[in-house]
Amino acid sequence: MITLLTRTLAACAVMLLGACASKGPTPAHFDFGPMPASAHTTPAPAHPLAAIVVADVSGPAALDSERMQYRLLYADARQARPYAYNHWSGTPLQLLTQRLKGRFAQAGVKVLAVTDAAASLPLLRIEAEDFSQEFDSASSSHGRISVRASLFRGHLLLDQRSFSRSRPAPSADAAGGAQALAEASDALSADLLAWLASLPLAQE
Repeated sequence: MITLLTRTLAACAVMLLGACASKGPTPAHFDFGPMPASAHTTPAPAHPLAAIVVADVSGPAALDSERMQYRLLYADARQARPYAYNHWSGTPLQLLTQRLKGRFAQAGVKVLAVTDAAASLPLLRIEAEDFSQEFDSASSSHGRISVRASLFRGHLLLDQRSFSRSRPAPSADAAGGAQALAEASDALSADLLAWLASLPLAQE
């Protein structure tokens, strides 16, 4: 009886250890965090827009997912790999939309949604082409965001321009990538504001 009980307890202990081991690391979810003060990263343009309609950022299906992507430039730069246990709190397209709109509003621009737009207001459409953490080596990475921005009034294309920004990651992991991409999005916002302010329409 004692031997049978001992064997049973030992088997249960092995099963419990196996169950714990199979759980793996605790999943983590990241976003861009709070916006820094505008004076630090996004200087106000010389001729800020009074108001603009900003459509939600569009992009490929891979960016319409909460998976965090990275690339090993030193191994195979053509392959995007997802982190196993780390995810975004929303899709990259959603996070980028929220950050850009927040930065525009922080710079003093009134930001309207497409559904609330007046026909006379300029409309900004942004297509994300790249949004990933890129590893130059096993211990060094950076976050890169590339977009194509198009400005319309009605159905008339006023101007179109491509932008790309990257920032070094403070650590070679998902947390470092999230911080680098947040900083890259802030720099991208500043570029977009400066571009819009340089257009004749922005100065009317």
